[in-house]
Amino acid sequence: MEKKNGAQILIESLLKEGVRVVFGFPGGSVLPLFDALYDAPLDFVLVRHEQGAAHAADGYARATGKVGVCIATSGPGATNLVTGLATAHMDSIPMVAITGQVKTFLIGNDAFQEADVTGITRPITKHNYLVKDISELACTIKEAFHIASTGRPGPVVIDVPVDVQMQLAEFNYPHTVCIRSYQPTLEGHPGQIKKAAKLINQSKRPIIYAGGGVIISGASEELLELAIKVQAPVTTTLMGLGGFPEDNDLSLGMLGMHGTVYANHAVMESDLIIAIGARFDDRVTGKIDEFAPHAKIIHIDIDPTAISKNVHVHVPIVGDVKNVLVKLNRLVKAGQTKEWLERIREWKRRYPLTYKDKGDKITPQYAVEQIYKATKGDAIICTEVGQNQMWAAQYYTYTKPRTFISSGGLGTMGYGFPAAIGAKIGRPDKVVFDIAGDGSIQMNIQELATAIASKINVKVAILNNGYLGMVRQWQELFYKKRYSHTKLLNPDFVKLAESYGALGLRVEKKQDVEKAIEEAIAAPNVVFIDFVVEEEENVFPMVPAGEAINRMIGGMA
Repeated sequence: MEKKNGAQILIESLLKEGVRVVFGFPGGSVLPLFDALYDAPLDFVLVRHEQGAAHAADGYARATGKVGVCIATSGPGATNLVTGLATAHMDSIPMVAITGQVKTFLIGNDAFQEADVTGITRPITKHNYLVKDISELACTIKEAFHIASTGRPGPVVIDVPVDVQMQLAEFNYPHTVCIRSYQPTLEGHPGQIKKAAKLINQSKRPIIYAGGGVIISGASEELLELAIKVQAPVTTTLMGLGGFPEDNDLSLGMLGMHGTVYANHAVMESDLIIAIGARFDDRVTGKIDEFAPHAKIIHIDIDPTAISKNVHVHVPIVGDVKNVLVKLNRLVKAGQTKEWLERIREWKRRYPLTYKDKGDKITPQYAVEQIYKATKGDAIICTEVGQNQMWAAQYYTYTKPRTFISSGGLGTMGYGFPAAIGAKIGRPDKVVFDIAGDGSIQMNIQELATAIASKINVKVAILNNGYLGMVRQWQELFYKKRYSHTKLLNPDFVKLAESYGALGLRVEKKQDVEKAIEEAIAAPNVVFIDFVVEEEENVFPMVPAGEAINRMIGGMA
């Protein structure tokens, strides 16, 4: 059998795993790998910063459900991936990052561009490897993809010294992988599922609390079946948006700090919470000891460490969400929830999501609504982090999974634009918008060059209020309007877009919003729309930090 070098084995292994697109940036310690890429049947997307590579691979994974792949060199190249790896880790995104490393005999000697990549990334990855022997390379890649994509997904790092990339070996790619210490539980315990069904059938005020695990598992149809059969209202986390159709009467939208008033009231008045693929994070629960005081809790999750981590759970079910729901749906009965649903409808009538009309001035909520109208709800929406993210969550109606892509757990500014690039590559049939703030967009704005050079037609809607908006909002509400270092000096986003070869549009009046969005969608090019919006517009409702989730500030901006 003909021998291949380590770099060629890496490429062949990626092809065996069905990889067709890779994001990355070259450097000295990955030169053998990039030489192998030169003739490889892979689409390589050259980013302008390694953080952009990680976020693009992440966005690709979220949009497609496939494993995203990125490559960086040793030292600063690898450490530039760290924020992207942590982002993917917090949100359970399947990703494999391949990093170069100095030669094996130099490891630990503070060689040029050396960094302890496995040590640095251990807390922010699902697993990582340092491959010191070429004979282990193919098996390591097989294991990495298996770990990244199964159980609770997550990022895996493979650190490959440059001399291993040049060593020769026969290429034998394993067909299967078996890791004794890693055996995710896929099927829920039948006894626990029966207990859950009994509680559901007895409940008068149930609520389904669905998280990103529903989307990861591909369980949206099973969730809809459960909700309709039981006649239980459904609220989702930020990561769960799109997992349940928000145009369904049973939808309560998002819950938590910036959730709907009616979702938060329903949680607090419920007698049973059916938590599915969610982890009860602090932005959802608010003050833990006052969360859902009347409710028993069923918690379905593939990760046993997530169950009872933050709140006490009465019926834990460890297993793949889709598998568990298939069995649960066979046991539940039509719910006795008529009075409960009428109470919720009254909350919806009393506390709708709304905002004040500012005449000719553009409100950010209106801009998001018009994006929804123009795309007919059929776009993929990526976001940056902050007010723009919350408005995108509140005022765009999500009806399908994998159409809302955002950094939830880590809250990474600069995430949305490179993630949109990855999403568009993964789903070229879809219109892809990045709804951005003027602060966040500047953190990875260099990826304009990536989008233009690679002809990746994404649209960016900048809600430009001249501030780091969410931080300013907190300063307004809790720090007596002492706007400490949140006022921004922004570039001319239109000229900046044009300098890269993109189309730039500035919109300053409400009556011009719809036309600008339609022009952007029709353009066969990257578009930046600079929406000049109200400076001190706030995201409401809002639960102050440390308060119970039914103690909200405002129902209207």
